[in-house]
Amino acid sequence: MIEQFVNFVIRPPRAEYNPDQYLWEPEFTLAGRKYKRIDLELSNERNQTLKCSHYVPAIIPENTALPCVIYCHGNSGCRADANEAAVILLPSNITLFALDFAGSGLSGGEYVSLGWHEKQDLKSVVSFLRKNKEVSCIGLWGRSMGAVTSLLYGAEDPSIAGMVLDSAFSNLYELMLELVDVYKIRVPKFTVKMAVHYMRRVIQRRAKFDIMDLNVVQFAPKTFIPALFGHASSDVFIQSHHTDRIHQAYAGDKNLIKFDGDHNSARPQFYYDSVSIFFYNVLNPPQFPSACSNKLEKYYNRGAGTNESLLYEIINGLRAAGTDAGSSSAAAASFTNATKSVVELLTERVNQLSVKNDSDLVS
Repeated sequence: MIEQFVNFVIRPPRAEYNPDQYLWEPEFTLAGRKYKRIDLELSNERNQTLKCSHYVPAIIPENTALPCVIYCHGNSGCRADANEAAVILLPSNITLFALDFAGSGLSGGEYVSLGWHEKQDLKSVVSFLRKNKEVSCIGLWGRSMGAVTSLLYGAEDPSIAGMVLDSAFSNLYELMLELVDVYKIRVPKFTVKMAVHYMRRVIQRRAKFDIMDLNVVQFAPKTFIPALFGHASSDVFIQSHHTDRIHQAYAGDKNLIKFDGDHNSARPQFYYDSVSIFFYNVLNPPQFPSACSNKLEKYYNRGAGTNESLLYEIINGLRAAGTDAGSSSAAAASFTNATKSVVELLTERVNQLSVKNDSDLVS
């Protein structure tokens, strides 16, 4: 049973997938605009291959740099986990970089380390993007192990513009003690700590890291990057008090969102809306040319849900602008669906303002 628990930590089920089936296509259309997936390989400091994908607009105006968010997956995940993030980020002119950490997915490596070695993988990605003249600032979006990875890296690189941290653990040793109880591992109570220390030595020997070093909360007071924390209220794998501890100790601008669900459940729409607005504010992507751009910026700066009528006014203005530009449709209709999310409204915005030809780039 202890051997199974060790594998549960450093060798969870590995995602095996076909990129052509489980990732966005090499060329695809989203919200009326064309994008492309650029696959590449990087090497980390341990000389292991990292399989990566960068999602960017098919056409980027000359001398234009776009912000980029790096998506960091969980311990059994892969870059396919970033597919939803593409829908959130790309319509806002924010590119998306996804990777398989070493020991995960199609990358090299045998074991995961729940953030310790993954931090170096992330460093390799950031270094690569810094050399790309079409990338401006960089944000991080991590879930579970990926959230820990982002926090560990962010503590060393204050130039990161913002981080979304979903379901991070505060201390790996304490988490392992909790999991022994949660998963009812048959170890007598008085020997639990002894068993965890035995696992510590096994993990150290195999995966080359010490679980005692992953006291993540100690890095929070040293990190000043704007951060949006998220955690499911019914998560029993990593309980929400872990995020509470990190959030309380965190030194930078911060916000915490709790939502229904468990560790692996789909995140609610209002959470994705908050993520979208957070990255728009901290990354400041180039705006689409529009008479309503000032209103849009005003909406984002106010935050999610503070004035829905303002956003409806933006959409109506965009439709009116489309009519004035020679649309064959009738006059712009009033906005009637009051239940649409920010992401859906962003999609409509992109549909109205997408680049149709090269001449549009001049304007």
